[in-house]
Amino acid sequence: MEVKLHAARSLVGRLRGAAAVHDGAATAVAIAEIRHATKDDPDIRAPLADAGAVPFLAAQLTAPSAASEDAAAALLNISISARGQLMSAPGLLDALTAALRADEYCAAHHAAATVYSLLCVEANRPVVGARRPLLAALVSLLRAAPNTRATKDALKALFAVALHPPNRATLVGLGAVQALFALIMTDGRSGIMEDATAVVAQVAGCAESLDAFTRMSGLRILVDLVEQGGASTPRTRENAAAALLNLVVAGGERAVAEVIAVGGAEDAVRELAEDSTASARGKGKAESLLQALECGGARRREHRLADFLNGLVQSDPYISSPASASTHG
Repeated sequence: MEVKLHAARSLVGRLRGAAAVHDGAATAVAIAEIRHATKDDPDIRAPLADAGAVPFLAAQLTAPSAASEDAAAALLNISISARGQLMSAPGLLDALTAALRADEYCAAHHAAATVYSLLCVEANRPVVGARRPLLAALVSLLRAAPNTRATKDALKALFAVALHPPNRATLVGLGAVQALFALIMTDGRSGIMEDATAVVAQVAGCAESLDAFTRMSGLRILVDLVEQGGASTPRTRENAAAALLNLVVAGGERAVAEVIAVGGAEDAVRELAEDSTASARGKGKAESLLQALECGGARRREHRLADFLNGLVQSDPYISSPASASTHG
């Protein structure tokens, strides 16, 4: 490790020297060297962070330059081995926000992937969730991204953000629901659909989601995806059922009534619950949702419905609720 630290100090020293004399060409070369080093040698990533590389790399993201893509890629690579050093670096989240907003989509998708990497640490989720400009930039990337990688990286980051329950209402307020359903309706790529519906399922787990879903005809869209043949993959179908379930758990009796009002909703959910080819996860979501809809369909069972929804939150670790963190099952 002493050899790695010496090599890291040498690389950062060249970058520091080039930046000190404002030599753009030499700075770009030094950053490219760091990028390649972090790609080829995982053991040098943490030493580079210890040697002070992160602030210099982050500075390249705040003002777009020829080195922005290399700097963003290097930060992503370093984040895999040194998430703590990155999160503690002053200005890093602001720099990532700037990269997400930039017209350079290669830098943007590296920045989104870095945010996702940082969010793998649960303690970082409320910190990132408090950065509204960063979250807004991720949502905007869904609308603007012209390529699969940028879109998927933004979706992965938003999914990780939404794993922290208090962040869900923030995402709703920033227009994430509109952006997600627009993506679902216009992008037929199966990987994108699976990722987008997974984020929708997480965001659905807050009381603020119901009105946003209703404005986007989201309940109709989700029911159509739950129907046999309505989704391009079984995972998308299961995610749609999970979204409806999380919505009724978070939204209570009103949400149940809204779902019931969608034509064919109960039949679609029942088909999934009885589908022998569906996964245990998908069938479980559908069965719980069907019980909620059946309880909600009889006014005399209103108290039973409330008790049932509360029981779901307490007994199923995969149910998203405003009160407890959830895991993508």
